[in-house]
Amino acid sequence: MPMSLADIVATLPSDESWGPSTTTDALVNGVPYAPYSKGDKLGRMADWTTEGKDREGRGGRQQYNRNYKDQQVYGAGTSSLFAVQVAEDESSFSVVDNTRTSTKSRGFGRGGATFIRGRGRGGRDQRGGRGTFQRVGQRGGQQNGYYDNRGGRGGRGGRRFGGWKDYDKPQRNRDSSVNIKPDWQMLEEIDFNRLAKLNLETSTGEDIESYGFLYYYDRAFDRPPVKNNERKLNVVDRVAYNVTTSQDPIIHELAEKDEATIFATDNILSMLMCAPRSVYSWDIVITRSGNKIFLDKRDGSSLDMVSVNENAADAPLEASEGNKDSINFPGALALEATFINHNFVNQTVIESDTSKYEMSHENPFYNPSEETEALASKAYKYRRFDLSLEKDEDPLHLIVRTELDAVVKNNISGEDQLLVIKALNEFDHKAQGSGGALDWRTKLTSQRGAVVATEMKNNSCKLARWTVQSILAKADVMKLGFVSRTTPKAADRHVILGVMGYDPRKFAEQMNLNLSNGWGIVRTIIDMVRGMKDGKYVLVKDPNKSLLRLYEVPVGTFEEEDDGAQEEMAGEGAE
Repeated sequence: MPMSLADIVATLPSDESWGPSTTTDALVNGVPYAPYSKGDKLGRMADWTTEGKDREGRGGRQQYNRNYKDQQVYGAGTSSLFAVQVAEDESSFSVVDNTRTSTKSRGFGRGGATFIRGRGRGGRDQRGGRGTFQRVGQRGGQQNGYYDNRGGRGGRGGRRFGGWKDYDKPQRNRDSSVNIKPDWQMLEEIDFNRLAKLNLETSTGEDIESYGFLYYYDRAFDRPPVKNNERKLNVVDRVAYNVTTSQDPIIHELAEKDEATIFATDNILSMLMCAPRSVYSWDIVITRSGNKIFLDKRDGSSLDMVSVNENAADAPLEASEGNKDSINFPGALALEATFINHNFVNQTVIESDTSKYEMSHENPFYNPSEETEALASKAYKYRRFDLSLEKDEDPLHLIVRTELDAVVKNNISGEDQLLVIKALNEFDHKAQGSGGALDWRTKLTSQRGAVVATEMKNNSCKLARWTVQSILAKADVMKLGFVSRTTPKAADRHVILGVMGYDPRKFAEQMNLNLSNGWGIVRTIIDMVRGMKDGKYVLVKDPNKSLLRLYEVPVGTFEEEDDGAQEEMAGEGAE
């Protein structure tokens, strides 16, 4: 029978409290409790955000309870005692499969170390470490084991950011600048990290001899061009020499007079001093004869070419790497840049026999009876630097042949200032390999600093070499021209968009270029060769790794190639 209202009222407790009566079975010293396991962690007495604990926001970051992730609360071990059993767990239902698939990763070094790129500093499945190495199955934010998936400091979780598909980019396989033959014996292998730690303070050098002449620079090129009326880069045929060290008659005379121990040209020496910035392969031939050491280059060496965007994050690709634009191959761009630099120097000077800056001696390589073309504006200064250390018994001097391109009158004092003139070139700011460069035609005037900063990043090695050459020659100003293609598809027609002048020493500071480190590299390589027997050696930059290798080669190496090339040219002339 249903209970009457009087019976229900009679069952109510007699005191003023409400609710069911309290039993002594769930009390410990009068305090109610819920049973729990010994393995449970006692964190908080109550958690009012448990429903949103597993809710994730943008980028996978947990919006609730992120500071106490996976931490158990009071009574969590027996939550199933109070949970309502439903026919199906709604949390397991999903319309779209959102499970993470394993991403590709590349192994480096031993032990399966995986290099993860990104902006954050988290671990795996985070925004990666900022250039950090993480070993699979060890520290670095692994989810299973001792570490949660928060990773390192400030990891945000979720996606990884970096360059577009940087993590999936194949390794470049470039060719060496010289063919390594089986009879070459490798003596030393030097990592760039070791080179970066070297340091040697030296003086600014002293002038020994000077040859050639200089024309005066045309200041009209310093003015910005009129829109849609840029100056065209013209082909100016002038004779310019790039003679290697051992074939220089002046250096032979200085060596016979025992003026120094080491001899080189600024082109070769700058490459060695800026070696840690280089990416492409190059080689230097080192000859030791008695106590004399000569740093040479081969005929047709890569040192004679001007690279383009060598240091860009996405440097120009070869045809074998999928580049279908033949005019934008690295080799084609280097030829174009070399052509531009040769003609740009000749075009920016005012040729006048009555107004030119004469050096002490005439050009040592020019023979008027054999040459039909006019001589280019060029001066050669042979300068000596002291590379001695306190522990050295005998002084160690180096003589380098430096080059100057023009001279200009100072606006205030009227004194002559010596110039080194170089040209940067733009091929196509939208093409692959442009390195995120700005459009020079629209940005060079309004955002000049941004344009130069981008070139410092993409052409770090080239600009560092030019700066070192200017400082070695003790030039007062380094002029940088900005030359662009008339149209992106025309690699043989160019326009001059502007010229900027810089103090080489201040420009080196902007580039974080340390000349003391360069002298330390030179001294280290020279000490290696001095400890070896007389002979010929080749220093090669590895095409795919950041290291140098020093080989001992037979004495006749490269001489046969040179003789064969000369005979071939003579045969073509006879035909």
